[in-house]
Amino acid sequence: MSSSDDYREGLLEGLMSETDVRFRTGDISGADLQRMLIRAYMNIRRPAPATEELLRIQDLYLSARRSERGVVDSAGIPTIDRSLGSTRPFSDRICLWRGDITTLDCDAIVNAANSQMLGCFQPCHACIDNCIHTYAGMQMRMECDARMRELRARFGGGYEQPTAIPMLTDAYNLPCRKVIHVVGPIVQETLTPDLERDLGDCYRNVLDMCRDNGIRSVALCCISTGVFHFPNKRAAEIAVSAVGGWLENNRDSMDRVIFNVFLEKDWSIYKGLLSRGPGRLP
Repeated sequence: MSSSDDYREGLLEGLMSETDVRFRTGDISGADLQRMLIRAYMNIRRPAPATEELLRIQDLYLSARRSERGVVDSAGIPTIDRSLGSTRPFSDRICLWRGDITTLDCDAIVNAANSQMLGCFQPCHACIDNCIHTYAGMQMRMECDARMRELRARFGGGYEQPTAIPMLTDAYNLPCRKVIHVVGPIVQETLTPDLERDLGDCYRNVLDMCRDNGIRSVALCCISTGVFHFPNKRAAEIAVSAVGGWLENNRDSMDRVIFNVFLEKDWSIYKGLLSRGPGRLP
């Protein structure tokens, strides 16, 4: 079986040959450093065409990295009726899972995007947008750019993706099949009812897109709770409520909804919400 080591140096050389930017001079022979530099150069790369050879090496590298990092089968994640003993409506279709969403094998994962829809350009940033684009590969940024160019041609050169309007792309080198990118509301100072409604619309519109595209399993991230400053607890309440209401109105459209969390505090919040007894979701 191929190792990512077989392609690491070739990919790094190819990425560095495209740009005059140098993140480090001197010895860059270490495997960990080279992996970090590959990510950094992919993060700053504009959505320009790439040579077939560079894409080939990238795909081989990312495929090997996917195997090395491990893939989580979403079908093996227990639903909350089993994991939490929940008797909530649809508890046999809802999962709570803490882990790296880029390792998840399901029909689609959700990306908390920005309004430019091109991913995070900050080298090695820890946000979900950066991680998803990194492990998907440069083709995802190219597809997003092509879609945004089409939208700007239609709506004007200053077009940015509106809040809560999702965009569906291929997943490329990720283990999932599709990625749904959505821009969440930004809390500038005070949380308002309009911002709360917008966040609920993010989840409802994502699920509508799943229904309309035959997506039967989806992993939902914690939209807007990072640099967009939405309070974690209220965001979770809105997410759980929106998903519960959508499932009530679309009973036959979804097999599995996974609330994916990364932080311990989000795990605790969602666990508390989803462990409650029968009745409507909060």
